[in-house]
Amino acid sequence: MTKDIFNITVPLNSHGYRIDKFLQSQINELSRTRLQALIRDGQVKINNIIIKSASKKIKEEDQIKVNFPPAKETLIKPNKIPLNILHNDDDIIVINKSPGVVVHPGAGNYDSTIVNGLLFKFKNNLSSIGGKLRPGIVHRIDKDTSGVIVVAKNDNAHINLSKQFSAHSIKRVYEALIWGSLKPQSGKISEKISRSVRNRQLMAVRKEKGKIAITNYKTLKVFQNSNLPRISLIECQLETGRTHQIRVHMNFKGNPILGDRSYGRTKKKFKKIEPSLEKKINNFNRQALHAKSLGFIHPKTKKEVFFEATRPNDFETLIKKLKKASI
Repeated sequence: MTKDIFNITVPLNSHGYRIDKFLQSQINELSRTRLQALIRDGQVKINNIIIKSASKKIKEEDQIKVNFPPAKETLIKPNKIPLNILHNDDDIIVINKSPGVVVHPGAGNYDSTIVNGLLFKFKNNLSSIGGKLRPGIVHRIDKDTSGVIVVAKNDNAHINLSKQFSAHSIKRVYEALIWGSLKPQSGKISEKISRSVRNRQLMAVRKEKGKIAITNYKTLKVFQNSNLPRISLIECQLETGRTHQIRVHMNFKGNPILGDRSYGRTKKKFKKIEPSLEKKINNFNRQALHAKSLGFIHPKTKKEVFFEATRPNDFETLIKKLKKASI
């Protein structure tokens, strides 16, 4: 197997960046640790000269080349994890991820992830760019978020898809159930997001130090009557893909996602509500967020492709109960 290569010319707005930070912004889902390892191994060149320092500053018009060696034997064990495969060809796999499933191995979970299932089904026919822990993984969604993700089967496909994610040209649409109703009912949220000062494991809107994050939203349905708390079904289209972006933006608007234990509300006691529905709402123990669809240019055919994932049973059942209660 020959090496796959990523080439890029440094634009003016990246002049003075560290090489590792710049490359991380350009190659989606490539961790800083993985990039620094590639640099140490002599796999990164600037203007055809090998560099060994991850802190090397780059200049406008620098020509950067990254070599991705063939994948080494992985330490992650294949495991027969059920995968709802929407599409599979020589270059990509598209999956409808179930809620409660982690995309790739990490601290505390090395056996029951999407990657374990991919290794069982596709063996080593996955891109190597993500390293030993993330073979094939171009992007991810949170453990408790359901819906569509795309996986790369080779490095060329991975690089192509990463460039599309970095250029924000991927069409990503989500559905969510939120508390209350948005004002206006359709619009755009352009609020910068960064690590929370209070809790470094969470994100927050930070107008000065955050990265630009843009969420377009529209209200699909507002569920409400005298015996029902106002809950809305919304659709969000992302222009950027920051960590927890929709969850943070909805919380910022004062309309957190139902079931979101990190950015949402705790269990509530409602007046006059049917007990079974109250239990259904309060026992929805994950964020009610579903990655509905994904559209992009196929890395080989260069044609636009579009994939849609059906809602999981818990999400669909709750919507039906809310519709019935709001009649």
